[in-house]
Amino acid sequence: MTTPDRTPVKVGLLTAASLVVANMVGTGIFTSVGFQVEYLDSPFALLMLWAVGGVISLCGALTYGELGAALPRSGGEYHLISELYHPSLGFIAGWISATLGFAGPTALAAIAFGDYTTAVFPNLSSTHLAAGIVLLCSAIHATSITWGSWFQNAFTALKVLLILVFVGAAVQADPTHSITVAPRGNGLDELLSPGFAVSLVFVSYAYAGWNAAIYIVGEIRDPQRNLPLSLVLGTALVTVLYVLLNFVFLYTVPAQEMAGEVEVGFLAGSVIFGDAGGEVMSLFIALLLVSTVSALVYLGPRVTQAMGEDAPALRWLAVTNDRGIPVNSILFQLGLALLFIYTSTFDQVLVYAGFTLILSTMVTVAGVFVLRWRRPEIDRPYTTWGYPVTPLLFLVANAWILVYVFLDRPTESLIGLSIVAVGAALYFASQWGAPDEAPVSGSRP
Repeated sequence: MTTPDRTPVKVGLLTAASLVVANMVGTGIFTSVGFQVEYLDSPFALLMLWAVGGVISLCGALTYGELGAALPRSGGEYHLISELYHPSLGFIAGWISATLGFAGPTALAAIAFGDYTTAVFPNLSSTHLAAGIVLLCSAIHATSITWGSWFQNAFTALKVLLILVFVGAAVQADPTHSITVAPRGNGLDELLSPGFAVSLVFVSYAYAGWNAAIYIVGEIRDPQRNLPLSLVLGTALVTVLYVLLNFVFLYTVPAQEMAGEVEVGFLAGSVIFGDAGGEVMSLFIALLLVSTVSALVYLGPRVTQAMGEDAPALRWLAVTNDRGIPVNSILFQLGLALLFIYTSTFDQVLVYAGFTLILSTMVTVAGVFVLRWRRPEIDRPYTTWGYPVTPLLFLVANAWILVYVFLDRPTESLIGLSIVAVGAALYFASQWGAPDEAPVSGSRP
């Protein structure tokens, strides 16, 4: 492994929170509403869906803040689950992160980027555009952490600004239908329906990324302070943006026109700005998705790098260049993302990725109880607000989601579980006959 000659560049609270916002606001919010209206009719239930998703995610962020501050090493669920439970479970979590947590969502964000771009330029290839944006972001983040941070912060600021402009412009729109967000009989009933639970999977996927800063905790300045702050502030901001955006979608576009559609932002933009404005909005959304792809490309390789530091068979993934950047891990994730782009359909990846990632985050959040029981003496610069209610609420809500998803979409759920099984097989294969040796610098003691 190449060891950098100088102190690695550290990122501050702004970049850490920017990664949280960028990793969350992307494919899910601009694409999943069309799938949710197939399950739910009430605007009240649809908006509550996003508010509930935000509360659940905030509970997770509060819990991750304690875990990350107490065990500050990059690697996300891989590192935390390895420390809290067993390296085998940590490896499986890392495998899930590498495939469905980052490579899969990178592909989805890139596919959405291609779809929104070709909505304006139909002669271009959506698939090749998707591959091209992943290649561009990978090249930038493989070159410099400083340039990558500037690129990330700029596109995230643009993302938030354009969303606020979009919401503000919607007030002047003249939609052809009317809605009411006040709770009515069917709206209240839908809150307890299987459709609400299944729709929460799409919402959970849209909120996926609330834990983004945990993957680079080793690269954050003053992580005991800045990690919890970045998780909570980023998640709270995105919750507000999501509820506002979904109100705009419901206010401007009839539900029957959105059903099953991916380019919901294009439809809403056409109502707000007219046909030409819709095309401009489609390009704006494509630009917003650049920051999502960038964040995923930045974060994901830190998981496989940590795995490579600990597993001799994966040592090549821990190799860094003279700037401390895990280039091999970036190339590995790039290859996986391109594979998803050229072989998978959008909604299939969305469901089985969401199902499997919920499993991984549930195991991690439950680890806060394990940490307090097994290591009560450990230094805790930050403790979970509302403990034990907040982690329990997160676990109960997500368990409820998983049960209904498995019943409604068993095929995709089994695909997700099979990916977990592949990760277990890879772990035991990597350990077979592996010599005992000291871990490389930066790995778990």
